[in-house]
Amino acid sequence: MKIICTQENLNKGLSIISNITGKNPNLPILNNILIKAKDNTITLSATNLEIGINCVIRGKIEKDGRFTIPARAFSDYVNLMGKEQITLELKDNKLKISNINCKSKFKGDIADDFPAIPKIKKQSKYSIELENIRSAISNVIFASTVISSRPEISGILFDFNGDNKQLTLAATDSYRLAEKKVKLKDISGKNEKIIIPIRTLQEVVRIVGLIKDSEQEDKKQKEINIYLSGDGQVLFSFPDPNIGTEDSVELVSRVIEGNYPEYQEIIPKSHNTKIIVEKNDLIKVVKASSLFTESGVNSIKLEFFSKNNEMTIFSANSQTGENLSKLQAKIEGEDSNITLNYRYLLDGLQNIGGDIAVLEVINKDVPCALKPIDKDDYIYIIMPIRL
Repeated sequence: MKIICTQENLNKGLSIISNITGKNPNLPILNNILIKAKDNTITLSATNLEIGINCVIRGKIEKDGRFTIPARAFSDYVNLMGKEQITLELKDNKLKISNINCKSKFKGDIADDFPAIPKIKKQSKYSIELENIRSAISNVIFASTVISSRPEISGILFDFNGDNKQLTLAATDSYRLAEKKVKLKDISGKNEKIIIPIRTLQEVVRIVGLIKDSEQEDKKQKEINIYLSGDGQVLFSFPDPNIGTEDSVELVSRVIEGNYPEYQEIIPKSHNTKIIVEKNDLIKVVKASSLFTESGVNSIKLEFFSKNNEMTIFSANSQTGENLSKLQAKIEGEDSNITLNYRYLLDGLQNIGGDIAVLEVINKDVPCALKPIDKDDYIYIIMPIRL
């Protein structure tokens, strides 16, 4: 194998794939990345058996071949090289890497032992703008958690609705729920639901960030394609023409089997008190109040007074003292109160768009809803603390 490419392309490709590798004493080949040069295509691959990533980069192939090398050391070395062209050449089971100023040899392993990344049957295709999928995942992923006894909520629900070209994402840890709706651009599939592991979606967000950073110059709005195979796998196909082709990055992941909870049943259909408040002002007073909460409980009591259009936030700690903050807000409906985990409230406030937040409360014993004021594409539900 002999390849010539730019340091920028190789470095970018390695940064995209190598994050999922790590120390695996039971299967050391998973610590490596696979470099393959064949049919005029240079492909970098990595897998942890749950997720597999392929990245095609531009370059010149003088001799076909394939080889695996330790991901971390190789990535760190390439990152430190200058911006000159790089030559990779396989000789005597060592990968020689060189430019005009330096040369090194990396020990590696033959490619035959590298696990094959599954080929996905592209039965259904859904397209969405890169920034939209990144923000949608970020808006809900904080509400999820990994629970071994409940694998169905250890991921995010992707509910594809082909009839109205809409994707609904939902995440819950049983104490709060986040739901985000986003428009799809191109659809070839039917109405389908899958549950995608949290780690997979963290990688999707990370890769979109890397691609978005590289497209700042042309400002073109690019799309990600999501393919469902119908056999327990999902494929995310990303464009990055700066280093390869329009579909130069592919991430394959298993999906979580099982049925996602019928979460719509806990979304309140009405409210008795509606609070409209400046989001950043509320964030500040909640953070101040959090300094006086009991560790492990994290409770703050919110009270709402419609006559004065005022809300108060109270917390107390037997060791540090207590705090009462007042905040002007537009209060519609009955005077009310509710006790919440301040961490959950902050998570919601920091993930809704705009400057104004809307909190809808029925009473202190049932979940409340947090929304942006001018959009109906996002809702965040918090279970109250009953003291």
